[in-house]
Amino acid sequence: MKKFFFLFVAHCFLLIASAQPSFVKDSLDAYVQKALSGWQIPGVAVCVIKDGKIDVMKAYGVSEWGTNKKVDENTLFGIGSNTKAFTATALALLDAEKKLSLDDKVQKWLPDFKLYDPWVTKEATVRDLLCHRLGFETFQGDFMYFDSDLSKEEVRQKFGMVKPLYSFRSRWGYTNAAFLTAGEIIPKVTGKPWNEFLRERIFLPLGMSRTVATDDGVDSSANVSKAHTVVAGSIKTIPYGRLNNMAPAGAIYSSVMDLSKWVLMQLNGGKLNDKEIVPASAISQTRTPQSILGNGGHPFNKSHFALYGLGWFLQEYAGRKIVSHTGGVNGFVTSICLVPEEKLGIVVLTNTDDNNFFEALRYEIMDSYLGLPYRNYSDLSLQQQKASNKEEAEWLQKKRDTVAMKLKTDVPLSALVGTYRHPVYGTMNVSLKDGKAIATFEHHKGRFATVEPLGGNRYLAQFNDPLYGNKVWPFVIENGKVKSVRVTVADFVEFTPYEFVKEK
Repeated sequence: MKKFFFLFVAHCFLLIASAQPSFVKDSLDAYVQKALSGWQIPGVAVCVIKDGKIDVMKAYGVSEWGTNKKVDENTLFGIGSNTKAFTATALALLDAEKKLSLDDKVQKWLPDFKLYDPWVTKEATVRDLLCHRLGFETFQGDFMYFDSDLSKEEVRQKFGMVKPLYSFRSRWGYTNAAFLTAGEIIPKVTGKPWNEFLRERIFLPLGMSRTVATDDGVDSSANVSKAHTVVAGSIKTIPYGRLNNMAPAGAIYSSVMDLSKWVLMQLNGGKLNDKEIVPASAISQTRTPQSILGNGGHPFNKSHFALYGLGWFLQEYAGRKIVSHTGGVNGFVTSICLVPEEKLGIVVLTNTDDNNFFEALRYEIMDSYLGLPYRNYSDLSLQQQKASNKEEAEWLQKKRDTVAMKLKTDVPLSALVGTYRHPVYGTMNVSLKDGKAIATFEHHKGRFATVEPLGGNRYLAQFNDPLYGNKVWPFVIENGKVKSVRVTVADFVEFTPYEFVKEK
């Protein structure tokens, strides 16, 4: 692992609301600093709310790797899918004001709304969009939408063409395009775009003056952390995700200072400083269970069930109800957690997408306030991560060794050249360059996969963007001709495969 050369700790803001547990009082700084090096995280920001006050607000490290630009309490991070709770809260607010009902059919507000099954198209409600129960597999379709050049209108059109793997309301499957669709209802009800409605009804009333909801807002903001990942053991700065086409699902950038106000409001029944921002009934709506995820489970402590509300994961943990969400987007992973019975809220922001420290720290802090034993989740999780990285590296090396063996293939490499089409995504083109096959995609400009033979009909596909991973693609070959290829990408983006058929 590359040594972290710049360790800066900013004691940005601290109010002692009550007696802090020993881990937070005595060990937090050392714990985070160790993680910066061990996990190779450039910067971390953390906030703890307890009993209506900020108990901890600290920032560590740098906003850009290789510089001395310190993270502070106002540094913006991409919060990814923590955006979903804002979208769901906005719609629950409109429900509380009787401007819509969460049980309205989607087509009431979006007559052009369409899903693969005509019956589901007619029956789907606003609530269905916000609790991931439309029948899709988790992340299904996201490769098409994620960081692509598709407009939000084109995303919605393609969303309506994807055949769900499961039946309507039969199981939970995380569906980002459903949250885009939900966000598109807001202007139909209010006459204001999703981002403008959030700004006027949530951000500004809460004093979240630096929070932005779109890519262009990030580009024009100061004190924004760079996005990072870890490739082959080294930290790398990567471009921001371009998610305006999916903004209500994951485009917000915010800071621990701004998010502290969001959490204070959430823990106070929708009020901040005795001023109602969101009706308590709307807060309650978002935390009412809608979908079943499973039995919960935790390696040490009791956790009996896991559910999903509207933009929030819901969990029983050590006898308390936990309301939380995580967010992962190009170069960032983040966590927001509420323990309403304890009036406890935790925000953890990190500026690399290749760590699980953001959740380890959340659990360590939560356990400390709940009086549970110290577990050192970070070290445990890091050991698992290193083992996984080693396994992945060994897998890739074996595949590279197989490529080097130049095994006999069913067709020459030149036979792969041509245009391939997926009925929903569009086209993929394969060309030859320097003796290698290069696959490029219609809606992902600048991203490509180098495709090299493993023997027979199997090929190793390595993307130039590490976010999309390395996969084995099998080509279907009949009578010496390529018919199609089964394309997969990294699970972080999408699990489900795409069958691209070669055009004659």
